[in-house]
Amino acid sequence: MGVRVTCRERQVDTEAAVRELNVVGVRVELPTNQPIVLLKEVDGDRYLPIWIGAVEATAIAYEQQGVKPARPLTHDLMRDMLAALKAPLHAVEIVEMRDNIFYAELVIGDNVRVSARPSDSIALALRVGAPIRCADQVLTEAAIVIPDEQEDEVEKFREFLEQVRPEDFAG
Repeated sequence: MGVRVTCRERQVDTEAAVRELNVVGVRVELPTNQPIVLLKEVDGDRYLPIWIGAVEATAIAYEQQGVKPARPLTHDLMRDMLAALKAPLHAVEIVEMRDNIFYAELVIGDNVRVSARPSDSIALALRVGAPIRCADQVLTEAAIVIPDEQEDEVEKFREFLEQVRPEDFAG
């Protein structure tokens, strides 16, 4: 039984097709206890919430908080493999949303694209300092705009992130 990896080369007009995002952070959505990563447009006011798994939430939270586990996590291994192969991760792009599922691609080396889950992609991008981008079409479809009066909610979210521990996602 072989492993199938979707790799492809594709030219993308990154200026028009995608927008750069920053990771606001991760938290657990109540009452479902489902982890969520919240991304925000760098040059805009749209937020992109993506529901993710507990393992990926922990990996993102660890990296954001500077926690170094005793043994490397999967995303640390991926970072180290890319470095050993001299195949830099240039960017992560969230390229599509189908049936409420987000799809991402890792842009590696000489514009090789590897399909990946957004949560894994974000965890890896944080580890290597690669930009996170999102197709404008996906933002139009799935992003939310938080009005000025709700900005204090975002600030409360940031305060929550300063207090939350990665172990809180181990549910």
